[in-house]
Amino acid sequence: MPELTRLSASASPQELTAAIARDGAVIMENAISRDQAEATLDELRPFVDATPVGRDEFSGYQTTRTGALIARSAACRELATQATILGVCDEFLLPNCKRYQLHLAQVIRIMPGQPKQLLHRDRLVWGQYLQGLEPQLNTLWALTEFSQENGATQVVPGSAAWPEEIEASPADITYAEMAPGSVLVYSGTVIHGGGANTSPADRVGLNITYSLGWLRQEENQYLSCPPELAKDFAPELQELLGYTMMNYALGYFTPPVAADQEIGLRPPEFALGRRPRKPRRFA
Repeated sequence: MPELTRLSASASPQELTAAIARDGAVIMENAISRDQAEATLDELRPFVDATPVGRDEFSGYQTTRTGALIARSAACRELATQATILGVCDEFLLPNCKRYQLHLAQVIRIMPGQPKQLLHRDRLVWGQYLQGLEPQLNTLWALTEFSQENGATQVVPGSAAWPEEIEASPADITYAEMAPGSVLVYSGTVIHGGGANTSPADRVGLNITYSLGWLRQEENQYLSCPPELAKDFAPELQELLGYTMMNYALGYFTPPVAADQEIGLRPPEFALGRRPRKPRRFA
């Protein structure tokens, strides 16, 4: 069985990015404390318990996926802006965009009896239209123990470089086994999928994903976290949600006021009551 590189929480963004460029994925061990992982799960538990299971084989009949986490959870807001992870995003995504954005944030709970998920590449959410560049960077924070028995994520190291027609064999697959507080960081191109849960307990992970700022987000952040909620967040988080211009003319709006209240084009920050800032790379 192949293995994933494991780095400590003190690893630099450059070290993490190098491992992802080589293998498609890396595990950063003990990125947060076990207590912080447990506290995050406790905060999310009411929403997770209220979430129905998936409606098809891919989403999982014994799996729940809970969203709107930036609006619902202070702990998730903190993890979405974790400095080392954003440093990896800078290294990994900024070569292909002026700004990156939050693509989705969800709690994935794999319950006992869930079979293995179909192996896939996350980038296929945009179909086959993107070629020659990496559109996203993913994180999966372990909020419970991740083991092969309880559904630890299947990963095929090196598969990000494979042609689309090559399929992984069982010998190509490893499992992202992690203690609570560790995080799997992986590209949108590496082949992976949820594992089978043959244990008596849930496996719970927090999936926070980032994508190039000029792409459509998988989770519509403007509906999951509308301006009346987003206005109270830190500017860095507002911009990750997409409340900023992604290029010179990408993302403006016109406030729909009456004709006697003439107003011109405005950047998204206007809806939050503030002015735009410079992008991270120019800060």
